[in-house]
Amino acid sequence: MIERSRRDAGQAFPIYVVMVAGLLFLVFAFFAVGKAAALRNGAQGAADAAALAAARQIREDLEDQFLAALPERMLPVFLSGHAVPSAMPCAEAQRLASSNKADVTDCQVWPGGRRDTVRVEAESRKTVDSPVIPGSKQKTAKLHATAEVRFQCSWTSVDFNRDSIEDIYYFTCAKGSVVIKTSSPPPWSQVSKILFDVRLVDN
Repeated sequence: MIERSRRDAGQAFPIYVVMVAGLLFLVFAFFAVGKAAALRNGAQGAADAAALAAARQIREDLEDQFLAALPERMLPVFLSGHAVPSAMPCAEAQRLASSNKADVTDCQVWPGGRRDTVRVEAESRKTVDSPVIPGSKQKTAKLHATAEVRFQCSWTSVDFNRDSIEDIYYFTCAKGSVVIKTSSPPPWSQVSKILFDVRLVDN
């Protein structure tokens, strides 16, 4: 009887080993899935932050062109198309991505007159690195985000001296009103956020 019990226990032991191994595999698999999801969320957050940072830099870089267009009545021309330097916005995108433990793998800027667009792709620096998923040591998360800088104001202007040079502009925007004297414009940091909206958009 004792011999039979020992034989039964010996037969059951491999089953226990297989069950434990299977449970461990599931634990590691669930952990890997959770880590992959966390990396994906982190990469998306990094891409969003990088795209917004690049768009804000574009808005800052528009100061000289925008203010130069006002006295000469060239605002409609500026809004129909203007130059957008790509180096500074993309450098700012990398700075924000780096602070979120990611790197910018692609950054593209498209000037569009009333709406400038920047698309950023960010890749996480960490990998999934799961012992149960082949190739996961090199598997990173790569996500992208798109942001835009949009001018959403109507305006009127006044030429007091009638010398074909506009002296003052009154802007009515979604976020408030702005008055700009072309001879002494207010600090750009104060008015740019009202004149130009920065937001994430669907890719």
